[in-house]
Amino acid sequence: MAQEKQDEEKPETSDVRIQDRIQAASSPTRLGPTRFSEVLAGDKLKNTGSGLIGSIWSWINGEDLNRPVKRGKRKRIRTAKTAACVIGLVAFFIFVNWFMLSQLHEGRAWLRRGFSKKPNLNRTLSMNSKPKPDLNPSVKRASVKVSVTVQHVEKKKMGKPKKKYNGTYGRLLSFAAHALAEGQNKLEPKELWREPKDQALAWKPCADQRSWKPSDGKNGYIMVTANGGINQQRVAVCNIVVVARMLNATLVVPKFMFSDVWTDASQFGDIYQVEHFIKYLSPDIRIVKKLPKELQSLDLEAIGSVVTDMDVMKEAKPGFYMKHILPLLLKNRVVHFLGFGNRLAFDPIPFQLQRLRCRCNFHALNFVPKIQETGAILVRRLRDSGSHLAPVDSYLVGPKFASFILDKKAGPLHKASKYLAVHLRFEIDMVAHSLCYFGGGDAEKTELDAYREQHFPTLANLTKTKKMPSPDDLRTEGLCPLSPEEAVLMLAGLGFNRKTRVFIAGANIYGGMKRLAALTSLFPNLVTKENILSETELEPFKNHSSQLAVLDFIACAASDAFAMTDSGSQLSSLVSGYRIYFGAGKMPTIRPNKRRFSDILLKNNTIEWKVFEQRVRKNVRQTKHVLVRPPGRSVYRYPRCKECMCSED
Repeated sequence: MAQEKQDEEKPETSDVRIQDRIQAASSPTRLGPTRFSEVLAGDKLKNTGSGLIGSIWSWINGEDLNRPVKRGKRKRIRTAKTAACVIGLVAFFIFVNWFMLSQLHEGRAWLRRGFSKKPNLNRTLSMNSKPKPDLNPSVKRASVKVSVTVQHVEKKKMGKPKKKYNGTYGRLLSFAAHALAEGQNKLEPKELWREPKDQALAWKPCADQRSWKPSDGKNGYIMVTANGGINQQRVAVCNIVVVARMLNATLVVPKFMFSDVWTDASQFGDIYQVEHFIKYLSPDIRIVKKLPKELQSLDLEAIGSVVTDMDVMKEAKPGFYMKHILPLLLKNRVVHFLGFGNRLAFDPIPFQLQRLRCRCNFHALNFVPKIQETGAILVRRLRDSGSHLAPVDSYLVGPKFASFILDKKAGPLHKASKYLAVHLRFEIDMVAHSLCYFGGGDAEKTELDAYREQHFPTLANLTKTKKMPSPDDLRTEGLCPLSPEEAVLMLAGLGFNRKTRVFIAGANIYGGMKRLAALTSLFPNLVTKENILSETELEPFKNHSSQLAVLDFIACAASDAFAMTDSGSQLSSLVSGYRIYFGAGKMPTIRPNKRRFSDILLKNNTIEWKVFEQRVRKNVRQTKHVLVRPPGRSVYRYPRCKECMCSED
């Protein structure tokens, strides 16, 4: 992940998963062989002419350079070889000198330290140095042998020994419990419940503004079956809307692919209002509910109109669709995108197309009434009733059901309870896909290996055929989702009160209630949607994990403060963006820099609680800058950009 500087936040990239990192290092950025393959970079380079670069490329590939050439060209070839040799020798000389100097420096540092910072060794030496008349010679020899062995081991570990995570934080959790018990009547830091920057107030939503004519969609029909969970599917829907406008195509109402991970057969119309979707986007693109009769009988696979994720590179640019998809659409009149996960780049995209993306996500996708009603009930109970609405409420649950959140009996002086929402992305699919270790020993490793074999076979195969980063390396780089223990330490370090109401979003936490013990013991006022809603209220959503995830989305987006534990999570990204877009600069999001937080946690055996608090608060404070969308980043997560929002500055 790209990390923040001292006073500047940069977006983390933990949403880049292990599989993508391996593929990026060893192959082009598409997922596999594709009928839309392009010329390899090497061929392009070799064919660039007879210049110096082309000569070097041919020399590297062992091509015959002795064919008849002009004298000037031979001279350039000899110059290139000489330059390469000189550069190689200089690099080797620098490396040897660096290695020798580093060894010398480490040796001096070890000698300076002596044994003062090695308590175990000191204790051994002091025991051996005391005169003990009753100690027999054999015991003396054994003591000397142990001492020498310890010294030998310590010398082997000269330099900076690598700290390892063992999955336990008993010492820090004990400190946290003591601090929360002592401070349960103290006021929480004000910055926990509000945006710290006035600049956030200057940004207003404006993606609903249009300045173009409707598309007639005459080039053909586009179908999409979006994969993943509800949040990945939401992104895919908005991306395909942009592609339809780009190709002047008519969009068929999207369908959702059944996933053996989410095991939910819900379709678009079970979650979003279809009529609103069609009507709201009618000034942008033409949308129909199904294909015309004359096209319904076509065998799309036989005529080559099925385009999978294997055929489209990740984050493909508009030129790809114009070059490869448009001719196919014009020829067959219909193209079916199967999967379509993360297959449209965020930059470069024309201004109005990017604005259409935002318009779809923030305005066109309204939840169906049964979800809005239950979501409103959930938020009302989390706030313990109240006499006000949050800025996002009417957009989340609609004006009609937003009134359900208000307590009509509450007087104007009644103050609603604040609540913190935490998206604890610690389900087994995330834990398995991360390739991280969470302290469960061999049983955890066996279980997660089996899960990967069943649900992520490509990733499982990569772990066998490629050299993967170790769990310790992944954790050091901040690529592991926070465990419940780590999440509770973060909240306690930030200064949240023991009495704070904490809503936990996420289903089937890996390890069950036993894993949540640290959270529930330190924050007893912890709830989930299953605690807040009755069985009767949850019945319509039974066996529909995507619809239950929408209730989590509503509760998180409407919270007084929201904390994410894995910045690569789509739900966390979408919630964060929703709060920025509709939150009027008043809805803070807590997003720790996980790489720095991991460094803090690795000192759990030595760090004092006051120092831990200071470092955690500094970590989070440095991520709370009002950040304009960086190039190439998601408009769904970073809507502060001229395409989505308007700034008064």
